[in-house]
Amino acid sequence: MIRVFIVAASPLARAGLENLLAARGAQVVGSIAAIETLGDLLSEAAPDVVIVDSSGQPIESTLESVAASGLAVDVPLVIVGEGISAAASAEALRAGIRAALPADISPEQLVAALEAAASGLLVLHSSHVAEGLPAASSPAPALDELSESLTRREVEVLQMLAGGLSNKEIAARLSISDHTVKFHVASILGKLGAASRTEAVSIGIRRGLVLL
Repeated sequence: MIRVFIVAASPLARAGLENLLAARGAQVVGSIAAIETLGDLLSEAAPDVVIVDSSGQPIESTLESVAASGLAVDVPLVIVGEGISAAASAEALRAGIRAALPADISPEQLVAALEAAASGLLVLHSSHVAEGLPAASSPAPALDELSESLTRREVEVLQMLAGGLSNKEIAARLSISDHTVKFHVASILGKLGAASRTEAVSIGIRRGLVLL
């Protein structure tokens, strides 16, 4: 059973999501109105995934709030809202969010997206695929040589990032501190020229550093 935490400004939206998810076998472990207060509740609630309802506010504002909170590093996040374009969805993925989906998706699609995100996958709505992917006829750009190669430990951390592990989970797997993991992640981003963990994984896959 997937454990879901709900963030939605509207009490009606929170209640609606709770009923929808409970009816489809998900366990709602908590709900709040603003993402800024979520951090203190995560350790106790221990959700598999967090759903953020951005209805009623620009998606850009929601993305800024998520980025400021830094929570996308620690827990899989899925945003659902009105007016989410392919560009906004792509920006969300680059920011480490697992999915940014339109509000008119079906309950079954929503639950499937949450389960995929909790499993470490990125989710792109079918309506955004044509705009979000390059044309088939476009040749893949050549990859420049890295100015500095990743160390063996950094390659290990990158592989775990690709598996959707949080910093705490990586630290436990490698028996190192959270601080050390953050140092490795920052070094990986710098060496790969990536702006986010998601982009680093994408570059790592293209360079053959990440095994799928």
